[in-house]
Amino acid sequence: MNCSVRDATYDDIPEIQKIAEVSWHDTYQALIPEEIQNKFLEQAYAQSSLTKRIDQTIFKVAEVDGRMAGFINVIHGHDHAELSAFYMHPDFQRQRIGSRLLEEVLQEVEGISEIYVEVEKGNKSGETFYQSRGFQVVEEYEEDFMGHPLNTLRMVLKIRRR
Repeated sequence: MNCSVRDATYDDIPEIQKIAEVSWHDTYQALIPEEIQNKFLEQAYAQSSLTKRIDQTIFKVAEVDGRMAGFINVIHGHDHAELSAFYMHPDFQRQRIGSRLLEEVLQEVEGISEIYVEVEKGNKSGETFYQSRGFQVVEEYEEDFMGHPLNTLRMVLKIRRR
């Protein structure tokens, strides 16, 4: 397996949209009604939205043997970062590709002491992934997600710089 990580480009947008759709339906089928998932995907993964995110944030993709396996999107602040999107195609999960994407981002963000992520409670694979990499729950809250109630976990990874 030949895995590489690189910055996302505009040419990647159609594949990013496909991975987002497949991953969302796979991950959230028991947590979020499909029509709400589709509405969210149309907004968050529209061409214009992804173009802006590629231009203004850290946006990496992982490829395995020339096929896009997943992506990660991070908003870099002054002293912390927010992991705003991190999805792997189900065919590539549990192969350490997600770990590689996260490691690449952690090497790129400078001057931060924490990186945050929000995970829907009940997304067991997400919760397990982040906890196994040292993220800790700092808050749990209920939110209105496009008219659907969700319980969300806010997690943080404290970054120790050498």
